[in-house]
Amino acid sequence: MALHTLTIKRIPETLYRRLKGTAATHHRSLNSEVITCIEQAVGSRRIEPGALLAEIDALRKRVALPLLTEQFARQAKAAGRA
Repeated sequence: MALHTLTIKRIPETLYRRLKGTAATHHRSLNSEVITCIEQAVGSRRIEPGALLAEIDALRKRVALPLLTEQFARQAKAAGRA
């Protein structure tokens, strides 16, 4: 994998301080923090609600668990107390 250098100029002071702070919080260098932020921004994707619901339905069918309803939760609590 080839590595490249990127120079970022004229970063506002407030943004610079925020990046330094989050880098310290995550125990990373400023460079690593910036790379992580870029990866998250570029790698993020908008999920369409219909597609998400279809994925949830498919997962629900695969695991075949009962729906978590209020009645189911009450019965589970009562069984745990017995």
